[in-house]
Parts: sequence; structure tokens; C-alpha cells
Amino acid sequence: MRTLPAAGHDPVGIDIKPSPFTHCVGSIADREVVKRCMRGVEAVVHAATLHKPHVATHSRQDFVDTNVTGTLNLLEEAWFARVRAFVYTSTTSAFGRALAPPPGAPAAWITEDVTPVPKNIYGVTKVAAEDLCELFHQRVGLPCLVLRTSRFFPEADDRRETREAYADMNVKANEFLYRRVDIEDIVSAHLLALERAPAIGFGRCIISATTPFTREDLAELRTDAPAVLARRVPGYREVYAARGWSMFPAIDRVYDNARARRDLGWQPRYDFAKVLELIESEGVAGSPLARLIGSKGYHADRFTEGPYPVE
Repeated sequence: MRTLPAAGHDPVGIDIKPSPFTHCVGSIADREVVKRCMRGVEAVVHAATLHKPHVATHSRQDFVDTNVTGTLNLLEEAWFARVRAFVYTSTTSAFGRALAPPPGAPAAWITEDVTPVPKNIYGVTKVAAEDLCELFHQRVGLPCLVLRTSRFFPEADDRRETREAYADMNVKANEFLYRRVDIEDIVSAHLLALERAPAIGFGRCIISATTPFTREDLAELRTDAPAVLARRVPGYREVYAARGWSMFPAIDRVYDNARARRDLGWQPRYDFAKVLELIESEGVAGSPLARLIGSKGYHADRFTEGPYPVE
């Protein structure tokens, strides 16, 4: 919503809370709200969701209402309005248990061909919404692209062990190697998806920072990630040592963004090397847009045990 006008678009923002970027306060679960806001619209970016931080605070029915029924409302009204493109913001969490290989196995190399195995109501409803997008493309020809974004929120990690063992920026820098993406790169991917959807028709793309790792690294990443990183990015140790940081001893998955780069022509700017450069020069790990947006929080309430309660 901050960048669409500069790209030549006239956006209409729907949200359940008022803001400088909200034109219609309401829920996508309300069909009449969706219908009213779809008038004159040429394309839809669907980023509304209940997500992982809400699993312990919202009912399963809440998730179905927003993530499934809300998506259906948007798809049907988009079809009636004859929009030229529908872009759905999904999540790498949709892969669920497929992200955790068994003990002794190499780290998982995650592409769009990996079959999701949802592990909670969040994953179940996001996969269902993706399938609705595919169904609408198959049945009525609505151009739909699904973007599975990896972590990008600035809040502290939800695991107490991680928060206690690592500085927050250390955690996020580590994650840019395999499971994090900057919001500026997410925005550029969505803008490209709006352009490319009519030509592609339907597709799923992983939106995550470009990893320096390869498939050949997967076995060792599960047992000695710092050694692999030292080979792939030799200068990281000096940057980390100056701050008392460390790489995680092991990682269990690596997201591959090759399809997004190929099909969308996406060129993400913020990878691990760029993050190291920013940390050294500016003492931050994110883009100017990420800093401008900042932390919005997940709930109106504050929780003492982390950024949100874990189920």
C-alpha cells in the first residue's frame, strides 16, 4: 500500500482496523464488504489472513472464516468483476511437517514441488485457500499466482530458547541464509506477480532470500552449519565475531527461490551478503521499507512469554 501509488496504481485497501492505508474498514469474511470494494478493481492482492501467531488466541472457525471463506469471497467477486490478476500471499508454513526431516537425514531442500503436510489450522487453511485459487483458474480462467513468503516480520522469535541464546539481529541474519526475506523484496515480487499473472495463468512461487547454499550442502548443514557457511561466505566470521554472534549449529531446511526468479523475473536484493553489508555499514539488517513499516504486533494484548502465545 505504501508503494503501489508510485508504481502507477490506485489501490483500495481493506482492513479490519483503520490506518492511513485503509480505505474500507471491514472483513473479507463479509461478502457485502468484498463486493462493495471490488467495484472498478482491475487486480487483487490478497494478503489478509489469520496466521501462526493467532493459533492459540483464535478458534479454528475463525481461521476458516478468514482464510478460506474470505478467500472464496474475494475470488468470486474478483471473477464477477473480471479482474485481470489475482495475487495470493501465502506462506512457507504451508509445507508444515515436510520442513522437518527425520533425525539423521539431511536438511530438506524446499521447492514448490514439495507436498505440504500442514501441522496446524493455519497451514490447513492456507493450503485450502491456495487450492481455491487454483480451482478458480482451472474452472473460470482467473489468472492467479500464489506467493509463499518466508519469515519477514520483525518481532522476536517465538521460541524462548532462541531468544535467550542469540541476539535478535543475530537470529534474523542467520535466517536470511535459508528461511527469511525482506519486506521490500516481498513487495517487488507482488508487483511482478501482478504483471505476470495473465501470462502465467496459475503458479506457486517461494518468496525467500536467495540462499548461498546448494543441495550438496544439505547433509553437513544438518550437523555443522557454521562450517558450511564459512565455505560459502568466508567473511561472515569476522562480522559475527565483532558482535559476539554465532551461526546456528544446524539447520533443517533451505528454501529455494529459483522458480520466482525465473518465472517472475524477480531479483531480490536482500540476501545474507547484503545483510552483512548493512550490519557493518549501518548497524541494521533490513531495507529502508522494513524500517519504515517497523513492528505492527500480532495482538492488541502484550504477552510476557514472547511476541505471542504458543499453542
